Amino acid sequence: MKKVIIVLLMLGVTSACSEDFTELSPVSNRNEADFYNSPDDFIAALNASYSGLQDLGVFGRAYWALFEMRSDNTDQGPDATGLARQYTEINQFTEDALNEQVDNAWSGSYKVIANCNVILDRIESVTDIETGLKNRIEGEAIFLRSLMYYHLAIAFGNIPLQLTPFSPGDGLTQVDATVVYEQLVSDLTAAESNLPVSYPEGDTGRATKGAAAALLAKVQLTLGNTSAAETTLRRIVDNYNYSLVPDYAELWGPDNENNEESIFEVQYISGGIGQGSALTNEFSPSSDLQTGQGFGRNRPTEAMENAYEPGDLRFEPSMGTTWINNEGEVIEQNYVRKYESNPPTENDSDNNFIVLRYADVLLMLAEAIGESPESYDLINQVRARAGLVDIDTSTPGSFEEKLLQERQVELAFENHRWPDLRRFGATVEKVTAAEPEVTDAGDIRELFFIPQREMDINPSFVQN
Repeated sequence: MKKVIIVLLMLGVTSACSEDFTELSPVSNRNEADFYNSPDDFIAALNASYSGLQDLGVFGRAYWALFEMRSDNTDQGPDATGLARQYTEINQFTEDALNEQVDNAWSGSYKVIANCNVILDRIESVTDIETGLKNRIEGEAIFLRSLMYYHLAIAFGNIPLQLTPFSPGDGLTQVDATVVYEQLVSDLTAAESNLPVSYPEGDTGRATKGAAAALLAKVQLTLGNTSAAETTLRRIVDNYNYSLVPDYAELWGPDNENNEESIFEVQYISGGIGQGSALTNEFSPSSDLQTGQGFGRNRPTEAMENAYEPGDLRFEPSMGTTWINNEGEVIEQNYVRKYESNPPTENDSDNNFIVLRYADVLLMLAEAIGESPESYDLINQVRARAGLVDIDTSTPGSFEEKLLQERQVELAFENHRWPDLRRFGATVEKVTAAEPEVTDAGDIRELFFIPQREMDINPSFVQN
């Protein structure tokens, strides 16, 4: 199924993702006049937007650096030279406005936003397109744009909220993150209405009602609107046909993608066609791959290792603690296992990246409800799959502490930890406890610096 949509993505890139198409400036006159006329044109442009999620500035690299390595889950390890220096700075809160990974996250996200804005602007005037398909295309574009804005608002706070194609001479104005979230509530509500519950086999991987609703609930929780989030999450549970995969290990690897628990994944496929993932090479320890080099990046911390209870069935599929080098030596080093595979060539693995899944929905619903027998039942559904005993009000710790702990081990290395720490007000406590030798409480910043390039060309911007 994935091969079909990846072919469509490639067609989208070939047809619509030129250098002009992916810049913040508008598409060329040729595209303006000739391209956005038929349903196939819009599908191709939309596919290019999906392809943009693979970018190293988005889920391909920068997002895990900003949302996992920044947190108590992972670090860069002892290597702080070359590219690794950028990660070390992010991990230790010493990066500045010139850090390339932070810059890449900003520019990669806004490229996808720019593509979606052009689609949404141009489709309004097209009459030669069936209403249901037009609504679906709009829903997909709004979801992808919202997904980027959610990550930008979490990372940077005050950002430009550009909802129309950018033209030379347009001024960009920062808005508070709350304004962004409120816009996303409106947008995602519309997207959920426009999108289908599921797709036929050839379109597997596209945004659905469940994807829009899950992201909407995450935004509502970020705003503190727990009642609205509960309503949204119950809609997913009751209507959108998701369920937990019985075995946690069966969530991971190319053979298990787009399963009944998956709500939205970034689609990758190997084979030397420019659609493969670098995650296997990035996270695997050195010399642990049949082809290419493992860099051992995004290394789970000791605090992450200790977060798992004895007997937790999630531990082994999520992370390893030792590996054997080419000389047969056993090396003690933590590493991420969720994206393991044997890519045919370096940085060309077949592993998708799961952005949203049903276990996250159950835990968010528990958060929205607050401490109650029902919320513990939701948490315990997730724990039961992990082979763990139930928890309840008598279990040590506050409800928030127990829920945050469960989210950490269930969703480890899936880019949820930094937003969770911020939402639960636990950044200082958890980060300083995990890495006291490198991080002082006074060093911790919840927002990243806006890239210096953006500051230079937008004199009105206020730096974080």
